[in-house]
Amino acid sequence: MEQVFFISDVHLGHGTKEINRAKEIELVRFLNLVGENSTKLFILGDFFDVWFEYKLAVPKGFTRVLGKLAELSDNGVEIFYILGNHDFWVRDYFENELGVKIFKDDLKIEINGKKFYITHGDGLSKSDKGYRILKKILRNRVNIALFSLLHPDFGLWLANASSKKSREYSINRNSQNDEKDVIEFASEKIKEGFDYVVIGHLHKPAILKIGNGFYINTGDWLWNFTYGVFSREFEIKKWNFKNEKIQKLLQKRD
Repeated sequence: MEQVFFISDVHLGHGTKEINRAKEIELVRFLNLVGENSTKLFILGDFFDVWFEYKLAVPKGFTRVLGKLAELSDNGVEIFYILGNHDFWVRDYFENELGVKIFKDDLKIEINGKKFYITHGDGLSKSDKGYRILKKILRNRVNIALFSLLHPDFGLWLANASSKKSREYSINRNSQNDEKDVIEFASEKIKEGFDYVVIGHLHKPAILKIGNGFYINTGDWLWNFTYGVFSREFEIKKWNFKNEKIQKLLQKRD
């Protein structure tokens, strides 16, 4: 049975330069682990806190992680990137330069004989009606083209400000209701025949048996530092920090 890895809600770019450099170091270690043990990696969105890709420019930074993704791809690791609500403005950079497969919508795939439904999870809450409308507006090709006319320095500053507001809104809303709605969504997918429904977005690692299947939440790399591994069964694992100073730095809430 092949071992397959899952990660979501890393939010590279959130926090100080010191925090992001430390997170990059740990992410490279994680990606090395993937390369040594698997040929498949699923990224369930919000890998970046903000990603707006211009035709000839991409956001500055994250060189170590981007290079490692390219190396994994070159070495035969399939990387599936399901876009989230913080990083969906992707064009062709990841596919052409890094060999990463991009999915703007949910992904249905069979792994080791089991049916998987994989999604970031934004917009699943019943209270997200306004966001679902906004999502269509933000992903509209015309609107993206108009936004891209802004100078990258200003455009990315504006995107970062929007990302901060989005995070503040998420923190202040009722997460219990969100989780209830997401579990209800997972239950419906399991009734349709899926064995595993794997979701990010909520930043709450979970494995819940529902009928003949499982609801999985892969957690995050803001505070929980969890990832998923599947071979015969699905496991949520806590990342093992090599450096105690880095662990303490990254687990500070800001």
